Amino acid sequence: MTQDNPLLATWTTPFGVPPFDLIRPGHFVPAFEQAMAEHLAEITAIGANPEAPSFVNTVEALERSGRSLERVGAVFHNLVSSLGGPALEAVDTEMSPKLAQHGMRVSLDPALFRRIDALHDRRKELELAEDQRRLLERMHLNLVRSGAALGEAEKARMTEISERLAVLHTAFGQNVLHDEKDWALPLGEGDLDGLPGFVLAGAAQAAAERGLDGHVITLSRSLIEPFLTFSARRDLRQAAYQAWIARGTHDGPHDNRALIPEILALRAERAKLLGYPSFAAFRLADSMAGTPDAAEALLAEVWEPAKQKAAVERDRLLAIAKTEGFNGELAAWDWRYYAERVRRADYDLDETELKPYFLLENLQRAVFDTATRLFGLTFTAQPDVPVYHPDVRVYEVRDAEGHVGVFIADHYGRPDKRSGAWMSSFRDQEAMDAPVSPIIVNNNNFAKAEPTLLSFDDAETLFHEFGHALHGLLSRVRYPGQSGTSVRRDFVELPSQIYEHWIALPETLRAYARHVETDAPLPDALIERLLAAQGFNQGFGTVEYTAAALIDMALHSHPAPQTIAVEAFERSFLEGIGMPAEIGIRHRPAHFQHLFAGGGYAAGYYSYMWSEVLDADGFEAFKEAGNPFDATTAARLRVLLSAGDTRDPMALYVAFRGRPPSTAALLRSRDLVPA
Repeated sequence: MTQDNPLLATWTTPFGVPPFDLIRPGHFVPAFEQAMAEHLAEITAIGANPEAPSFVNTVEALERSGRSLERVGAVFHNLVSSLGGPALEAVDTEMSPKLAQHGMRVSLDPALFRRIDALHDRRKELELAEDQRRLLERMHLNLVRSGAALGEAEKARMTEISERLAVLHTAFGQNVLHDEKDWALPLGEGDLDGLPGFVLAGAAQAAAERGLDGHVITLSRSLIEPFLTFSARRDLRQAAYQAWIARGTHDGPHDNRALIPEILALRAERAKLLGYPSFAAFRLADSMAGTPDAAEALLAEVWEPAKQKAAVERDRLLAIAKTEGFNGELAAWDWRYYAERVRRADYDLDETELKPYFLLENLQRAVFDTATRLFGLTFTAQPDVPVYHPDVRVYEVRDAEGHVGVFIADHYGRPDKRSGAWMSSFRDQEAMDAPVSPIIVNNNNFAKAEPTLLSFDDAETLFHEFGHALHGLLSRVRYPGQSGTSVRRDFVELPSQIYEHWIALPETLRAYARHVETDAPLPDALIERLLAAQGFNQGFGTVEYTAAALIDMALHSHPAPQTIAVEAFERSFLEGIGMPAEIGIRHRPAHFQHLFAGGGYAAGYYSYMWSEVLDADGFEAFKEAGNPFDATTAARLRVLLSAGDTRDPMALYVAFRGRPPSTAALLRSRDLVPA
């Protein structure tokens, strides 16, 4: 009953945060079932309305529909990623095809589409505001891309495809999580050579979480990458690296290699039903890039310069390695280790010297204070708000006009938590009937320790995800379908990537990079060396990323994806593009969750590079103003962040920057051309 299920009851918690202390896995299935039934009744009522279709009785009515389902779904999908565990995974397995079927019933409802289609045909006569016209046009496009304009047989097949993909996406993600949880490398006293204190602390914490003594390396990125960087034991680096890249490739029930051809074939079939030659063509038709050729042209522009830079980097690594007695070929599990040696030798930078200055608590304050200086936001801890895990922290966000929203920070890795870093929401901003403030969450997977120290890369990730959070928090739109990050995939990374620039400012580092024991600021000489080394290893980083973006496009453009033998295709493709043997692709297909555990970045992984063109060019507006906190430029950026999907993304960018973007700043930032 509704009163017994907190997901369906009225929430009286502070700020309307979900009552996490009351919610149990068993509440979700009945809540979903009731919410879906309510939603279908609302859709039926819209389609059966005897009045002629109008923006109010059709478009706005559709925007109002499904509120209960959105609320239940937001809680569930956040918890299954952030909290996880067998009970929530079982619900996910049961509900994912049912939710996919429900979504298709709504998208393919013929009466609903007739009304939207009729309005779209005469949209120029309706005297709509700019946001309303865009909402109608995007709503119509999304329905068409879901199959609403197809014949009945094709619609039925689109629904079958959607349901099957939901099952496969869920299984793919759960298989990767299983492999990450299942593998661990215990370290004896003789296995600790080269490992600094912060790695040992993280490994001890990982062991304790698994009920073990001593030290354990897991496949959490926050442990595996430092281990590959510092362990002097080449045999252990090799074992850890090979386990890392083998996720999803083990024979048995958790093997993702069998799932990928089916996922690709179903996506390709769906695209062809809609008149596109490939899934890549379908996906990019609704993007800033527009076509696979345009996306691949950008990737090609950086690929050869990146390989050339990586070759120079490799030769320098080998030179250092030889001085330490290593005379073999460099392998992928050697790169990070010798790159750290080069960084020490050439830039006088040592990660173990830097890390004590990067305390998580101080960097969280830097993230907040940067938003205060740019946008006038303040952040106040709310320790009495219910949370879903003791690690989680909650903050009220305010500005000069009052309450803005709620920010939830979940920074630590856990065995049942999805790997990676991401932003999501429990509630999106809107103002259609009354002002609704957002509830935004950032997830990271930092290795928990006392104290928790970050690398500079981790600090960039913290800023990156908070850039996404600001996109949600600063949203000022009327309609929920246009809120915050509801934008094209190759635009959504602009707010996150541009925010990374502020952690690299000397004034930020002086103020917030403070020694964990003495509270002394990071010395200016060390700041200078850190910033001078920003181009260091960029060949490696660009190659591993770009290879992943290129294979994504190749997989989703394949003319017969059902025939793909995944590992053979991967080997052949990487050989064909000239992938350096000593650099591993950032994500192998069998654990490429961006593509196959939901598909949000399928034929879209290039988006990070596309957005980097925008962010590198965009931050130069602050440089041209002579002040990284210039109030006028920050105000223009806030307009872009607040607009959601109410305007075309390129129009938003041009309004901010004053002109279209150039790739010149990107190439300079990646040190692929002379500065």
